[in-house]
Amino acid sequence: MSLLMASVLATVPISAVNLPEKSIILPENPVQQSTQDDLSRVVSPAEITPPEFVQPDITTSSAIKNKYENILRKSRDKIQFISSPNLPELKDTQPVTEVVQNQESTEEFSQSPHPPDSDNPMSQVTSVSQLQDVQPSDWAFGALQSLVERYGCIAGYPDGTYLGNRSISRYEFAAGLNACLEKINDAMPAAGYAYANNKINTVNNEDLISLQRLQGEFKSELQQLQQRVEAVEKQTSELQGNRFSTTTRLFGQAIFSVQGTNSPDVDLFPRDGVPERQGKTNLTFTSSAQLTLATSFTGRDLLLTGLSAGNLGSNASLLSTNMGRLGFESNTDNNLVISDLSYRFLASNNLGIVVGTAGVNPINTFRGISPLEGSSDGAISLFGQRNPILSIGNGSGGIGFDWQISDRISLQGVYSAEIPSFPGDTKQGGLFGGRYTAGAQLSLAPTNNIDIGVHYLYSHSPDGLLGGGIGDSQLISPFADPTAFNTQAIGATVAWRINPNLHLGGWGGFTSSKPSNLSGSVETTNWMVFAAFPNLLRPGNLGGVLVGQPPKITSSTLPDGFNFPNFSDGGTAGGRSDTSIHVEVFYRAQLSDNIALTPGLFVIFNPDHNAANDALIVGTLRASFRF
Repeated sequence: MSLLMASVLATVPISAVNLPEKSIILPENPVQQSTQDDLSRVVSPAEITPPEFVQPDITTSSAIKNKYENILRKSRDKIQFISSPNLPELKDTQPVTEVVQNQESTEEFSQSPHPPDSDNPMSQVTSVSQLQDVQPSDWAFGALQSLVERYGCIAGYPDGTYLGNRSISRYEFAAGLNACLEKINDAMPAAGYAYANNKINTVNNEDLISLQRLQGEFKSELQQLQQRVEAVEKQTSELQGNRFSTTTRLFGQAIFSVQGTNSPDVDLFPRDGVPERQGKTNLTFTSSAQLTLATSFTGRDLLLTGLSAGNLGSNASLLSTNMGRLGFESNTDNNLVISDLSYRFLASNNLGIVVGTAGVNPINTFRGISPLEGSSDGAISLFGQRNPILSIGNGSGGIGFDWQISDRISLQGVYSAEIPSFPGDTKQGGLFGGRYTAGAQLSLAPTNNIDIGVHYLYSHSPDGLLGGGIGDSQLISPFADPTAFNTQAIGATVAWRINPNLHLGGWGGFTSSKPSNLSGSVETTNWMVFAAFPNLLRPGNLGGVLVGQPPKITSSTLPDGFNFPNFSDGGTAGGRSDTSIHVEVFYRAQLSDNIALTPGLFVIFNPDHNAANDALIVGTLRASFRF
């Protein structure tokens, strides 16, 4: 796994577009949040060993062509003996010296890769396992060994011997015989039997008779060689004709889901503990799709272009809380948007760089630790995806790095702006204006079974919103004028693989935010513990149980009238008096390599950190398709 791919494929090669949310009391932020989610975890995120760069796997067709290039080229020219009154022509044979030289090649050719089919030429080939081996004591073995020693038919054996004294399969034997047929035929000029290189003047009649006898004895095996080579040539031509690109690989993901909630009573203005409204959502059926083009120009770089469209929006405005959001939301009104446009390259063998206008943020740059992360195959809730401090700043474009310090230690860093392309007011956007985040993660693997990520982030917010989109992400009373805040966040995520079928872990996060032109500060905390059950009931499946506290304002010491926890009661100083608890269970059934079905349920007790609110129940059935 490469430094470039460690933060891409191991975390989020395909993007889903999530929209950051303000508190339900204020209008929703019109700026979209581009968060990346996992297409396929290639390796466990914390096997932090020195990775080597792996090019996009676009060599399927070219590998076959290159490996058997000589065979395919020469198979077009049928080998025939020059006229002899006593010998028939040798027909339909091909040189396959490479097969003899490489035992792995014979194994690849030995069995048909497809089920029997009249349209599949490979289905007409007899399995080598049905043929009896040629023993060193057989006359054919000695005859071919003599030809190899006399004429050097097979390269790769400096001592001139033919594979020592071990027995070989009839197919391997036929490959060697075919090589000798080619060698001797090429050596014979049209008007005689003299070698073109003049090292040997003639091919004697005894050798020609031996070749004729060997050809008759192994006629069926020689025909199999032709059939197999022709089948490979046909398959290679089909791959070449249908391949997408020589430098680009296409990844795709589609999600269909059914979701709904209960109808809890909500205490929107927590002054008297009496609910004022009822949260209610419809049962909905939604979908989203993501396409990612991964292009490598040099083998040490990767250009990611992500496209996304979907119609699953947040339920926060209907429920008066953002704690019921799903981890696979992608609301673009079914319009196609660019969710990732980033370029990754190796500055050295241990240092990878990423830069881009979309898809560059802490989530996509830091190495993933939690085994339950992933919009299509991980936890179903947004809170269950990862430590929410990693979402602070709602970053989109910027620059980052991944430095492999040693076998067990790596460091990732990133600078990301929310709207890097905005040319107007610097308070609203631009590369160094509006909302932006700078941060680092130290990734550790103290043992082979324990992964640790230590996070630090600094973020600037022009309007008092953290931009995390879950829990308490609003820092100031909605009745006060918006104020810029600077936030420092620290946290850690831990995963422990007790055995292949049980992983335990958790995370915790703390933020401290100070306003630019006011006294005081606002502090939040969050935590989560989880258990993952890989291969539950069946290999490839995954079960998960999560319990945690969404981000909560534990202290707010701003001037009176500015504090959010008591905004409906004068905005006095103080933290949240109650605590929300998130409990989640899900089970991913991997129906095939490309299809997974995940039912899941999570309950929020005391939603919005208010004991007067009824428990919120969210259920979903997610179907994921990868291609």
